[in-house]
Amino acid sequence: MTPPAPTSIPADRIAQILARWAGRFIVFEGPDGSGKSTQFRRMCEALDASGVAYDSVREPGGTTTGEAIRAVLLDRANTGMSLRCEMLLYMASRAELVEHRIVPALNKGRLVLADRFVSSTLAYQGSAGGLPGADISAVARVATRGIMPDLIVLFDIDSDAAAKRLNPLLDRMEAKGAAFHRRVRDGYLQQAAQDPRRFAVLDASKDQDHVWSQLLAALDQHARERDED
Repeated sequence: MTPPAPTSIPADRIAQILARWAGRFIVFEGPDGSGKSTQFRRMCEALDASGVAYDSVREPGGTTTGEAIRAVLLDRANTGMSLRCEMLLYMASRAELVEHRIVPALNKGRLVLADRFVSSTLAYQGSAGGLPGADISAVARVATRGIMPDLIVLFDIDSDAAAKRLNPLLDRMEAKGAAFHRRVRDGYLQQAAQDPRRFAVLDASKDQDHVWSQLLAALDQHARERDED
């Protein structure tokens, strides 16, 4: 369970918390409209200020091939794409990201911060889309070479509140409808319940500063729990 968020954290304390994640792999996850990307940018700014060496990556994308795949996946002209094709394209982009960005950075002792990873595919194409989780996990093992995040931060928000935050010019995934996005949220929460030591679930319905404080508290708590093992 994520601890209560502190009201404020001094800059030197933030730097101490982030330094404990050097050489680790952190993934930000959440439904569209959760505010995940806003907190991702804030985390990158804090890492810059703290001097922790890191690489930030996004999914799909992050490599030349991955960005080309991203354009196909999010293009609303491709509404006829089959679910299996969609899943495999996400995995193809992920394979490039692991090969060319994530593994090299981790090998150098750099923190890797990813905007989405395998949990997204399990939630979107699995829980919401209907593909068996076992099939997705089998493909993921090939695509990721077995790389697993040290921490998955889930920005949780109900689908109605999330929908109000979305740009009216929705991409292909955002435009899949309310019922689909409710299943996405449910899928994420099921994953977190099954692996609570790897997940930190934050209440993303709060204002940005409160969510940021929750995030720092979760990073601190999970680092402490890891070090005690």
